[in-house]
Amino acid sequence: MNLKQIEVFMAVAECGSFSRAAELTFLTQSTVSQHVSSLEKEFGLKLFDRTGKGALLTEGGKLLHLHAARLTEEARSIPLALNRFRGLEDVVLKIGGSNIPSSYLLPDCIPPFQQTNPGVRITILQGDSRETLGRLKREEVELAVIGSRFDDEEVCYSDLAPDRLALVVYPGHCWAGREAVSVKELREEVFIFREPGSGTDMTVRAALVRAGVRPDELNIRTFLGSNEAVKQAIQSEAGVSFLSMISVRRECESGLLSMVDVKGLDMSRHFYLACRRGRELSPAAEAFLSVLRGRFLAKAAK
Repeated sequence: MNLKQIEVFMAVAECGSFSRAAELTFLTQSTVSQHVSSLEKEFGLKLFDRTGKGALLTEGGKLLHLHAARLTEEARSIPLALNRFRGLEDVVLKIGGSNIPSSYLLPDCIPPFQQTNPGVRITILQGDSRETLGRLKREEVELAVIGSRFDDEEVCYSDLAPDRLALVVYPGHCWAGREAVSVKELREEVFIFREPGSGTDMTVRAALVRAGVRPDELNIRTFLGSNEAVKQAIQSEAGVSFLSMISVRRECESGLLSMVDVKGLDMSRHFYLACRRGRELSPAAEAFLSVLRGRFLAKAAK
C-alpha cells in the first residue's frame, strides 16, 4: 500500500466511477483499476462492487475509506507543517540544561529570542550534567548546555561561557569576611555537596585532588540536587559549600551569603554547548543557538 494507491482509491470512492476518478487523478482508467486491484489483492478483500450505478463501496471498502480519509488529511497537512517548521511558526524547541545553565544562563536568552521568533515555544528540561546528556542522546532535547564534558563519540562540544566556583558560607560564620582560607582549614568544616554526577560536584572533586586533598577527607554531611537547595541549606547554617559564583552573586550582594577564596584551589571551569554529532539542527535550534552564542561572545569581549 502506498499513498498513490490510497489517493486513487479515495477518488473512486468519492466519484463512484473509475472513469471519473481517472480524470481527477490524471491517470488512465486501466491504471486506476490496477491500483484498486493491487489494494484488493494486498488486503484479500473486495473493495468495490461494480454495478450499473457505478462503483459502490463494499463493507470492507467503507472501513478502508474511513481510515484512508484520516490518512489523506494528515498527508495534506504535511506541507503546511513543514513550511511552519521552516518558517519558525508554531514550533516547539526543547533544550536541555544542567542546573546552573538552566537556571541562570538560558533564561536570559529567551526574551531576545522571542522578540524575533514569536512563533517558537521553548521548553527547558533541567537535570544534572549526566542526565541532560542522556536526554540529548535519546533525542528528547535538540541541544544542551552543561557544566562538564564527557567522552562520548555521539556528542560534540564547544566552549560557551567561563565559570568559577567559590567557597560559600553563611553570615556569622567564622570565615565570613575573610579574603581566603587554606586548603588545610577545609578539613575542619561541615560541607554540603551537590549530588554526584553534577558538573559542580565533578569540578570540586577534581580541584580538591589537584590541591592534594581527597574529597573523603572532608566532613560531607549532606548531598542536595540543586543549587537553590544548597543555598537554602547554607543560610540555615547546615554547613558550607562550593557553588558557582554566577548562582550566588545576588545573595552575596544582599548579604545573605558570603564567598571566600581557598588558597591553592583552582575551581574554574567552562559551560559547554552539546549537540548530537552528525545531526542537523532545526531552524528554531539554529536561531536560538545564534542568540546564545551572540550573548556570551559579547560578554566575553567586555
